[in-house]
Amino acid sequence: MHPPTHMRARAPIGNSGPDSLSYFIPLHPLLGVWTMHGERERERESLLLLPDRSAGAMEGGGEHHHPLSVFLRDARLAFRWDELGQEIMRIAVPGALALMADPVASLVDTAFIGHIGPVELGAVGVSIAVFNQVSRIAVFPLVSVTTSFVAEEDAMSNGRDNDKIHQQNERNVSVSEMDELIPPEGASASTSISSFETDSCEVSVEQKRKNIPSVSTALLLGGVLGLLETLLLVLSAKPILGYMGVKPDSAMMKPALQYLVLRSLGAPAVLLSLAIQGVFRGFKDTKTPLYATVAGDAINIVLDPIFMFVFQYGVSGAAIAHVISQYFIASILLWRLRLHVDLLPPSFKHLQFGRFLKNGFLLLARVIAATCCVTLSASMAARLGSTPMAAFQICLQTWLACSLLADGLAFAGQAILASAFARKDYPKATATASRILQLALVLGLLLSILLGVGLRIGSRLFTSDQGVLHHIYIGIPFVCLTQPINALAFVFDGINYGASDFGYAAYSMVLVAVVSIICILTLESYGGFIGIWIALVIYMSLRMFAGFWRIGTAQGPWAYLRG
Repeated sequence: MHPPTHMRARAPIGNSGPDSLSYFIPLHPLLGVWTMHGERERERESLLLLPDRSAGAMEGGGEHHHPLSVFLRDARLAFRWDELGQEIMRIAVPGALALMADPVASLVDTAFIGHIGPVELGAVGVSIAVFNQVSRIAVFPLVSVTTSFVAEEDAMSNGRDNDKIHQQNERNVSVSEMDELIPPEGASASTSISSFETDSCEVSVEQKRKNIPSVSTALLLGGVLGLLETLLLVLSAKPILGYMGVKPDSAMMKPALQYLVLRSLGAPAVLLSLAIQGVFRGFKDTKTPLYATVAGDAINIVLDPIFMFVFQYGVSGAAIAHVISQYFIASILLWRLRLHVDLLPPSFKHLQFGRFLKNGFLLLARVIAATCCVTLSASMAARLGSTPMAAFQICLQTWLACSLLADGLAFAGQAILASAFARKDYPKATATASRILQLALVLGLLLSILLGVGLRIGSRLFTSDQGVLHHIYIGIPFVCLTQPINALAFVFDGINYGASDFGYAAYSMVLVAVVSIICILTLESYGGFIGIWIALVIYMSLRMFAGFWRIGTAQGPWAYLRG
């Protein structure tokens, strides 16, 4: 029932028209306390009529379906350019481009070194393989853990900030309403009423740097691991190269040793910059790492011919140019990062070494297990002879290079899911997992078509040897047809990390590796070149199945899907 007309106090709130009328009803005639009724009150009343939205009701993301339905949920909307689709693309596209920038720069490096001579080219190839493998062992766990933890803490920090803003807005609204009803002495009613039309309800929040302990922890670990890698490679470069097949009296030993020792001086910059990239991914910002990486690679390409040919440093010049570019990238990222967060924690106790090391060692086991499978397959191919080995390397590198595009989607899934799980926003988590997996499947199908056409035509760019080409043609069906499997497997990695399901990611990979190693050893003895590729298909299929199993059975962080 509406109060009498003379008791109504109109205030222009939102839309015009009869539905937008707002008036005040006295709660008690003696107290003289009034409450605003109308549009805002109707909104509050409507909330009371909604179905139960308690934590228990929301945990399943609203309506409950079978967990397997996650994979097909809203499949026809996979390419919908909505808020979620835009968020995924903002993270995935720059992330994939940043990953592709380094291989392009490495190709330019290789081209310059190739002009020095074949011995130097082979020596640098071995040194780069050693450096990348040692770095990967430390980089992969550090970056993956950093991305998830930063995304979680950033989401929680934003939630606290939003609560403060909401509370301040409520106080401002209350003050404005009281000023409306009880204007100061001497002030006109029109002046009081107009207060609703001002921006007094908006809170001006000073933009300040955030304090996120995971950022400080990641930076410190990145720097320390980089220094340890430098010491390891400088002190044991010669034995490691010998283990890789470079004999002490070989012509390759001297240039390989020079390049590896100098390149190792850039390890702290590499680890630090990649840790910062993990931080930015946690902030859902992959553009900043892309710009820094492209700028650093451009510096590398410019400095290569200067140090190698103008200063006549040869192989050492290539290493120096690369080290300078890495420190340049780290400097840019560090400068940009300090604008957003405090680099130093309030105290040493705020650092999260225990959390990082626990999950980092789990992912370290995962990296070792995955590396064993790929390395063993290459070793088995080498036993077949130089011709099958050359074809295998070309197919394998093409096979793995396409994963860079899927990794972009994995980055997006990890960052968005980590944020959603931190806020307990399970509907967002479910929708994100569904959309990412559907996009990965489509990406894999497109890559299958492109590689099916391009690899058969472009294989002659790699070699003109008929024996090698014959084996490449044998490997093409495996490389092409497994792209959807690969894309889904890599994206499931990002989903597991986003859900902070590091334990399952590690244990499942170890189990997959054990089965895959048995398959590689068995099938190679029976099927040779084809047997190795069948074993690799089994390896990637098991990785994909492990991801499906975790979500499809609603285990671990996905238990909420059971309702």
